Amino acid sequence: MEGMGKYKLPSGTIYEGEMKDGMYHGSGKIIFTDESIYSGIFSNGYPALGSYQFSDGLVFSEDNWQYCDGYDRRFESEIKHGLNAPGEEKLTDGPTMQIPPKFYNVGDGFYDPENRIVFDYQMRFLRNANVAEHEWTTKYGRKGWDEFTNGQPIPCNPELSDPRLNDKEWINMNMTKTYEEYIKVSNLQNLLT
Repeated sequence: MEGMGKYKLPSGTIYEGEMKDGMYHGSGKIIFTDESIYSGIFSNGYPALGSYQFSDGLVFSEDNWQYCDGYDRRFESEIKHGLNAPGEEKLTDGPTMQIPPKFYNVGDGFYDPENRIVFDYQMRFLRNANVAEHEWTTKYGRKGWDEFTNGQPIPCNPELSDPRLNDKEWINMNMTKTYEEYIKVSNLQNLLT
C-alpha cells in the first residue's frame, strides 16, 4: 500500500493519511473509537511529530500541559472556563466520591497507605502500590479525612465526621446501605438503649 489511504483496524480505530510500504508514513491522523485524534507526521509506521486531541476538544501539548499535574490541580473545565469563587471550589470534575477514612482516592480506586494496597471502588483488591505511587499519593492525593489549620477544622465531607464509626464499619456500611440509612439505624439503636 502506497499513497493516500484510509485503514480501519479491527478495534475500530481509523488511520487516514499517507502510507509507504504498507506503513503509516508522512502526514496522517489516527481517529480512536472514543473520538480522540492523534494528528502528525509518521515515519515508517511510528509517530515522529504530532499532537493529541481528547474527545472533549482539549489538546495535549507536551511542552505546555497544564491539566491536573502535581502542581496545578485544576480540572479541564476549570482550565477552559476559569475557577469558581472561594467556597465553591470543585473537588472533582464530576460527583464527589466519598473516600473511606485513612484512605486516598487514586482515580481508579482507594489507596490504603498503611498496607500499600489499592482497592477498586467496591473495595476489591486492585494492586499493590509501588514506592513512586505511594509517595505521590500521600503527598498530592485527595484524603478521606479532615485536617486542621490554625486550630480550625477544614470540612472535607461532613457526613464522614460521625465519631461512632470506625474504618471497618464505614467500609461495610458503604457496601450495603447509604450513610443516611446507617445514621437512622444508629439513632434508633441509641434511643432503644
